[in-house]
Amino acid sequence: MKWIMKISLFNKRIWHQFYGILSGISVLTSIAFILIDIGIRYKIYIGLVVLATLVVLYFVIWIYSNKRKSITLNINTSEVEVKFGDIFEEQADLKVIGFNEYFDTIVDDTIISASSLNGQYIRKFYGNKVSELDTLINSDTHLVSENENSGRNKGKKTQYKLGTICVVNDYLLTALSHFDENNKAYLEINDYINCLLNFWNEVDRVYAGRTVALPILGSGITRFRGYENITDQELLELIIWTFKVSRIKFTYPSKVKIVVYDKKSERINLLRLKNLEL
Repeated sequence: MKWIMKISLFNKRIWHQFYGILSGISVLTSIAFILIDIGIRYKIYIGLVVLATLVVLYFVIWIYSNKRKSITLNINTSEVEVKFGDIFEEQADLKVIGFNEYFDTIVDDTIISASSLNGQYIRKFYGNKVSELDTLINSDTHLVSENENSGRNKGKKTQYKLGTICVVNDYLLTALSHFDENNKAYLEINDYINCLLNFWNEVDRVYAGRTVALPILGSGITRFRGYENITDQELLELIIWTFKVSRIKFTYPSKVKIVVYDKKSERINLLRLKNLEL
């Protein structure tokens, strides 16, 4: 994985970690100099060695912070792990896949892009038996429709509230985006926040003490009206923030895993997420 400097050399969290180590070393060297009677020349040599070691240690902490592949946050007594990887290969009891508000299943690069997680999920598990997936979706008794769009020419006509979850085996299919008349996914930013809040409420209903893994919901093809330049970092922070305000609690050993696609790692500053614990 290509290394890009995402965290500045003088980041305050790196300084905080370094000061903790520095304090311990300072105490130990002070005690050693008091108890061991050595000449001033040796004290200078030892001091220079310690100084050089501390400089190297600081750079090690900085480089590690830039290259790390995961971080664990404690939110509302729950463990939230953010890591780089592939949602399909992740070890978790339940995995989240975003669908549109109709729970469409047509992978034709018009309704659903074959390259999207949505399209990959359908082709990976249902291939030529999409009708089986449609039956499973339609049989979920917890799905409550919001509207019938009878004027829609292609795809399903029943709309569901954003954030609604349909449980299909060990996957949580989630109504994530609106669709316009040209079958383009879009969201207002307030829709996205409300979607996430409803999503966490739905997760609370279905997770039953199991670990839940999700990607950066909304990343990729979803268009945010008025926020066209929203970054994956900002979306990730919104996901964590809404989890925090939802007050949902995952009891150990269950936890939330947010899996960021490996190729997007250069866009994500994991250390910055620690600010969300405050």
